[in-house]
This record gives sequence, C-alpha cells and structure tokens, in this order.
Amino acid sequence: MTDTAVKYFTLAEANAAVPYVSRIVQDIVNEYQQWRDCIFQYEVIAAESEGGEGETDEQVALRIHVDEIAQRINVFIDELSKVGCVFKGFDGGLVDFYSRLNGRDIFLCWKLGEAEICHWHELDTGFAGRQPLVPELVNGELT
Repeated sequence: MTDTAVKYFTLAEANAAVPYVSRIVQDIVNEYQQWRDCIFQYEVIAAESEGGEGETDEQVALRIHVDEIAQRINVFIDELSKVGCVFKGFDGGLVDFYSRLNGRDIFLCWKLGEAEICHWHELDTGFAGRQPLVPELVNGELT
C-alpha cells in the first residue's frame, strides 16, 4: 500500500468494489502472463547464444518489452492500492480488503473469478487460512 492510511471495508463496500477490482485484476493477470512469456523467450535466446558478445538485438527488444509490461502491471497494482485493497497474487488474482472482526484487523479475501467475497482470513495467515464468511459474521460481527 502507498503512504495513505489503511482503508477498512464493510462486506457491502468490498463487494461493491469487486466489479471494478475484477477488471483491474484481469488486466494484471493477462499482463503477467505476457511478462512471463517474454522472460521465457529471453532465456531461450540467451541459452542459444551462450558465449556470445552481449545481448542480441532480439534480447534487447524483449528486455525493453518486459520492462514496459512490468510498468503497466505496476500501474494496475497502484490502481488497486488507491481503491484501498491489497493485491496478493499474480497466478490466482488474489486481492485482500482490510476489515475488522470482533475488534481485530482481518482481510476479506477475494479471488479472480469469484462473483463476490465469501471468505476472510487473519492478516498473518494468507490464502491458506481462508475461512468462509458464515452468516454470524456477515450479520453482525464484521464491521
């Protein structure tokens, strides 16, 4: 997150942001796949030209393209940060929203492809600690 204060979301606020967040995360995931493909191409060319003098023109072009993709990804991640959520994973398109449960900080956890937020986890447990949002949480304890 940038230098701004943490934004806490209610479940309704976080779910209202999901359509916008989903579009940004889809862009990130798409760009990340391109970035990985370019890195792979660069490595293949580098292995084939091992022992040569510096980078080939093709390697230079790929390296520049990799940097451009990385800059676009960073812009998208910054957009998510401005919304107030935290991007957590390229492959699964994971995003966390700060919230509060019984007076303690938690994350509402969303993954690309999910229509709405249905899980939460402690700040220090990550995706592996994801738990379903049961009705008791949704109807009172979550703020």
